[in-house]
Amino acid sequence: MSDFLTGIAFFLIIEGLVYALAPSALKRMAEYLPQIPENQLRTFGLVAVALGVLMVWFIRGV
Repeated sequence: MSDFLTGIAFFLIIEGLVYALAPSALKRMAEYLPQIPENQLRTFGLVAVALGVLMVWFIRGV
């Protein structure tokens, strides 16, 4: 459970850094997001999930 909470904490840190360091870029991206087709967003999301799982698997396997 502590690993899960640590993962959420890291997510919040990274998310907070984006808002703190590049708010204008984030706003531009939010305006552009509706123009991207849903299948492309879904594909990117699945690739990100797979990459994250592989990273955890390799890190934990060592």
